[in-house]
Formats: sequence, C-alpha cells, structure tokens
Amino acid sequence: MTTAVSPLGEFSQQLADLVARSQAAIVALNGHRRRSASGIHWRSSILVTTDHTLHREDEITITLPDEQTVTATLIGRDPGTDIAVLQVPDLSLPTVTLATEPTAQVGHCVLAIARTREHGVSASMGVISTMGASWRSWQGGSIDQLIRPALLLYPGFSGSALVDMAGQAIGMNTAGPRQMAMTIPAATINRVVDYFLSGGRAVRGYLGVGMQAIQLPERLQTTLALTQSTGVMVVSVEPQAPADQAGILLGDILISLGSTPLRDVSDVLALLDPDRIGQPLTARLIRGGMFTEITIIVGERPTQED
Repeated sequence: MTTAVSPLGEFSQQLADLVARSQAAIVALNGHRRRSASGIHWRSSILVTTDHTLHREDEITITLPDEQTVTATLIGRDPGTDIAVLQVPDLSLPTVTLATEPTAQVGHCVLAIARTREHGVSASMGVISTMGASWRSWQGGSIDQLIRPALLLYPGFSGSALVDMAGQAIGMNTAGPRQMAMTIPAATINRVVDYFLSGGRAVRGYLGVGMQAIQLPERLQTTLALTQSTGVMVVSVEPQAPADQAGILLGDILISLGSTPLRDVSDVLALLDPDRIGQPLTARLIRGGMFTEITIIVGERPTQED
C-alpha cells in the first residue's frame, strides 16, 4: 500500500532537493575572523565571499563539500561592495547556477545556503521582503539593486548564496545594518569579478573625515538664505588626511562639494569614485555661522590593515 504524500511534505522534499543540488557550489572559508564564513564557486576556479569577514590576505584555506581543504589565492577585495574574489586553480566543483534574466520578486520564497567548517552545509528559508533601485553602501560602493531577504543569517552565513526555487543564485548574502540580511546582487558580483580579473584594483576617493547628517536650525537657514534644511557635520578629522591638509575643522558643516548639495553622508560618498582621486573638490561650508570655501584634493583611501 502506497502512502500518499501531503502537499506540505512534497514542498519540504523540494526544498531538501534544492539544498542538495545547490550546496555543491558552496564552500567554507577558513581564513576569517572568529568562525568560518561561506564562499561561492562563482566561475570556474573563481570564488567569491564577503570582504568584511576576510581576516587575512594570505594562507586562506577553504573546505570543500567533500571536506578536503585547499588553499585559495586572493585576487582582489572591494570593501565598498563587500566582495572579495579568490582563486583556486583546477577547482573540480560545479559553479553556482545564475539566472539568465533575474526574475526575483517581492514575496518569492528564497533559501540562503551556507557551509561552515564547524557544521557543514546549512540553509535558512525566507522570502524577498524588499527590492529596489541601485544604491550606495556606507563604504561608498555602487550596488546594482537593493535586495533584502526576510530570513535569518546564522553564524557563517556571510558569503552564502541566495537561491530561488529554481536553484538559481540571486546573489551573495551579507549582514547589513543591525545584522539585517542583505543580498549583493549577481550583477554587482559579476562586475567586481570582471574588474579584478582584468587586472583592476579597488580604490576609493578619500577625504579623511568622520561625518554625520544634521538638521540646520531655521534661524541659520534664514540668515544664510539656505535652500536646504540639512547638511553634513564634520565630527572627526584624521591627521594629515586630505581634509586636514586643506584646513577642515571639527564642527564644520559641509553644505556642498563641487556643485552637489550635501544632505546626507551618502551624498559625500557618491562623489568619491576612483576618477576623483587627485582632483580638487571645492567644499562650501558653514563655520562660526558664516560661509567659507575650502578646496580639498581628493586622496586615495588607505589600505585597511588588520
């Protein structure tokens, strides 16, 4: 006598089959802080993982699905997009399956598929809660699309793949503000991988200031005939950084850089693309209740050291 399988049981088995198929392209990265993180076999012998969890740039080892450990070489890392690209020659693993045309929509079921050296393959299920236009990260990187899945990222899930119900990878998961799950879309990953494989390196413009957006007092707006109600206050200045050399002081309120009004810190970061390095930017700011202008020569962001 054949026992009927309930629709829920069928769906459960479909999820298990999906994990079984997709996990073959997921590895554990062992050269990370505290615990291992995940990585994705993105292209033949090319792996991607999250940059923020990468602790060292040499002696990076990965654990394969068969528990074999091999050494990976860092090709490039971009803190702006939180992507690190690694290479393992002659890696005999299937690559992740990418959709020829992205079809993900808000409400679609998705799975985060991870692997850690402590627990092996793991999965977390949810739905896509938000999809939006391109945006910039807090580090100034250009992300092609906002994708926010409603699922839990357990330890080791940074660098995991977000896959749809067809087993196609939408992107790579990372932890956003307040540890909220965010997904770096496949288009962004492909762009960064192409850049590094062509010999490029990740650079960003650099001013050397800490900033926060503030609401300008109405009296100040009236006195100075301002057309904006917010600005960006300088809360720290790094010694010998471009801003320090230009004469920027603590408490200065930046109103514009070049011809761009500044209403938030993201407006500043958007102006620090690589082609700005070495170029002058005129900062219009408020100091002591009066306007002043200072020219800053944009520098190159120093390499982050452990």
